Amino acid sequence: MFLEQFPEEGKSHGWLEVVCGSMFSGKTEELIRRLRRAEFANQSFLLFKPKLDNRYSDDQIISHAGDQFDAINIENPAQILTYWTEQKVVAIDEVQFFDTTILGVVSELASKGVRVICAGLDMDYKGKPFGPVPYLMAAAEYITKVHAICVSCGNLAQFSHRTVKEDSQVLLGAVEKYKPLCRNCFNKIEH
Repeated sequence: MFLEQFPEEGKSHGWLEVVCGSMFSGKTEELIRRLRRAEFANQSFLLFKPKLDNRYSDDQIISHAGDQFDAINIENPAQILTYWTEQKVVAIDEVQFFDTTILGVVSELASKGVRVICAGLDMDYKGKPFGPVPYLMAAAEYITKVHAICVSCGNLAQFSHRTVKEDSQVLLGAVEKYKPLCRNCFNKIEH
């Protein structure tokens, strides 16, 4: 009698999840929710954030709603691999602030059986794809697009409208510099 061998049977497989949307849509809250579930299931994890994002804290991610979680502050994606010691889950917040080398890092981790969760803006204030997020979405097994509420009309909002005069793509801020708008209200504004 011949028994088939399945070399991957019983091994865990990694994958990439992307949580994206506009500002004030709950991306960080969703990331924290997923980490709390992993924590409840006793899964080891690491959480990273870009050094650039120091709005609320250097060593925590904090949602606009006030939820928070301890995080490792890094300058570049390659540092993730230096911290990783076979944790089951690796999460990265504000992923849009990293360069495209993040793609190789998350791919390597997923290939090693890691569940990788990335959260970030999918579009900048002009409504254009932001950083590596579109590439991460293309490579992801799971994508969750979350929405804010348009402050002008109350519809679902997917755009982060900048309310101050500044042309650089990256401008850290919150309600003092941005407001969520739906497509219709966003299109009525000059960009």
